[in-house]
Amino acid sequence: MNEQSRQILEMLAEGKITVDEAERLIEALRREQPGTPPGTASRPKARPKYLRVVMDAEDGTGGDGRTRLNVRIPLQLLRAGVRLTTLIPPAAITKVNAELDKAGVPIDLGELKPQHLDDLVEHLDDVVVDLDDPGSKMQVYCE
Repeated sequence: MNEQSRQILEMLAEGKITVDEAERLIEALRREQPGTPPGTASRPKARPKYLRVVMDAEDGTGGDGRTRLNVRIPLQLLRAGVRLTTLIPPAAITKVNAELDKAGVPIDLGELKPQHLDDLVEHLDDVVVDLDDPGSKMQVYCE
């Protein structure tokens, strides 16, 4: 329950507003929150377990004309991989970072921490992948 809902219920308990007024105020709060259907209480999101990458594309090979990619990666595997980076010797990390930078991937493996992965997963709903091909569509999300 958010702070505004709690204040409405406190005003109701103190007799400052009626039950009807409290219902209208709470419904108005729910309408302001995107993605919350009217009449439903907002629930915390379940912790996602998988990273999903789905792509549909025109393949141009003359076959059925469609290519489908559907990858489901357990987030525990990603978390374990991030923890394994702590075992890489510093000299190797320097070389790997240099090669990644040359390839156009500016990631510093020495700075990669498990909490960073959790932050990334939390914000994956905002990921939009633009493809140059108008006949292709890609989705990246957690489930």
